[in-house]
This record gives sequence, C-alpha cells and structure tokens, in this order.
Amino acid sequence: MTSTTFADPTTTPSISPIAYAGNPLDRADAVRADPVQLAALMTDDARLLRMDGLAPVFARDSGLSWTSLADAPQGADLVFLGLDSEGRGHFAAVTPGLAGSMAPASPDLRRLLDEMPPADLAIYGGARSLVDWHARHRFCARCGHATRLAKGGWQRDCTNPDCGAAHFPRVDPVTIMLVEHDGRLLLGRQPRFPAGRYSTLAGFVEPGETVEEAVAREVFEEAGVRVRDVRYVASQPWPYPSSLMIACHALADNPHIAIDEAELEDARWFTRAEVASALAGAPDAPFGAPTHTAVARHLLEWWMAQ
Repeated sequence: MTSTTFADPTTTPSISPIAYAGNPLDRADAVRADPVQLAALMTDDARLLRMDGLAPVFARDSGLSWTSLADAPQGADLVFLGLDSEGRGHFAAVTPGLAGSMAPASPDLRRLLDEMPPADLAIYGGARSLVDWHARHRFCARCGHATRLAKGGWQRDCTNPDCGAAHFPRVDPVTIMLVEHDGRLLLGRQPRFPAGRYSTLAGFVEPGETVEEAVAREVFEEAGVRVRDVRYVASQPWPYPSSLMIACHALADNPHIAIDEAELEDARWFTRAEVASALAGAPDAPFGAPTHTAVARHLLEWWMAQ
C-alpha cells in the first residue's frame, strides 16, 4: 500500500489543520501512574475544565473556560488531562450521575466548535472522550461489580476482589474514504444530515479485517461500488464518543451505484468543479460540504490540492 500524508498547511493554505488533533498538553504517563505525583499537582494552581455535561463551557474568546479544582462538583472523580508548559496539572470532572452519549455534536454546538482555537478543540476532544468513557463504564464488563477510577482517570479497576479486572479507555477505528472514478468523487448523504449536505462514506472497522478490507467492504455495502488501490491519507481523533477516523482514498473501475437505503438516503458522483464550488460555499453549489471540524472536509481539500 502506498502511504500519503496531507500537505503542510503552512505552505498549502487551502488545506486547514485537522480538528481535534494537536493537543498541547503533556500526557505525562509517568505522573498518571504515581498517586504521590498526582496528588502534588492538585494545588490552587491546577486547572479544571468547565463542562456542561459533555459539552464545553465557552470563554468570551470562544476558547475553553477553566476554573480551580475547588469548583469540582461534590463526589466527582477527577481525570488528569496532562501538564501545560509551566507544569500545571489540568483536570476534568466526571460528575455523579453523568450519562454517556453516542450522539454527535448538535448543529448549534458544531458551529461553536468550528470557531474554537485548534489547541483548545484538541484538549476538549480528549477530555470529552475520557469523561464520556468514565460515565459509561461504572461497572465491570466481566463481573458486573462497580469500578473505580485509577491511574489518573486513564484506567478503571473492578472493586470485586475476586475479579480485579482493569479496564482502559477504548478507541474505535473508523474508515472514512474518498472513492474516485474518472476524475469524479463518490459522496453520499444520510437522512440525519442537514439539507443538501453530502460527505464521504464511512464505517467502523470490524474484528478480523484490515483497514483496506474495511474500506472495500463499507463502500460496497453502502453504495454497491467495488474499489481497489486503497491508500491511507491521514487520521483524526473524533470524540463522539471516541473514534479514530482513518481517512483513505480508493479507486473504482465501475461507477454504477446501488445504495443500501438503510445506510444512505442518496449517493452520487461529483466532478472536481462541483467539489470546488461546494468547498467555496457558493450559493449555487450542488451540495453542502462537510464542516471544518470533520476530516471529510480535509479529504476533499486534499483531493483538490492534488
């Protein structure tokens, strides 16, 4: 397989940085594993990320809002997010009774996230994934007993002495792919998309298959199109709830489409001029492009820059 990466965004302005990537905090794994070091970080200088459930609380500059650990809700577990350049500990709170969510960001929240500084968006993405995982893993999957936070929030341990299972935050791999045929791209839309929105096809990698196999299977299942020459392009953390989007490009020899209506509302081929019009937000564009926080948009921008 031939590997490709995005062009440097500092030299190719048409390709913006990948959202949710570039977390500036030092994850400090050695600190996570040392209760003494962790406790020493929980001072008046430590910062607590303000969240409303799983959504961020925005500061006036559209960035994240921080407060002190003294403002943590009673009974909350503190998850260690990392250290800043000054060595200050940054934390997020898992509040009692918080429910996890599989839902993507709402359209209103997505618009606000589009305006968030990239570094803050990356911190929020990691924090959201962790907090959500804790909210959904309060009980042991092996024996059903309660679990407790460990390793600064990067682990949960079963409280049953006869079990003692350790559980770790999971990341689900998802392929998301540009399919090309004769200078056109295959894009589809799901019923939940905003009106007129089309995007790249995507699907979870299943047990026992490679990324390349997942790309081929998902495209055929959703659109009835056979693909070849799958290439990796880039990846993106996606905190809804905790996926790794593996962006790929593939070629099709036959443009015939047979959509699975349980998966897609529509799928069609778009020319380079039509994709350019959509990315520019032209009033007469044939479709609405994905938002700037979606790696699907980066794939389209990358293709246009080839």
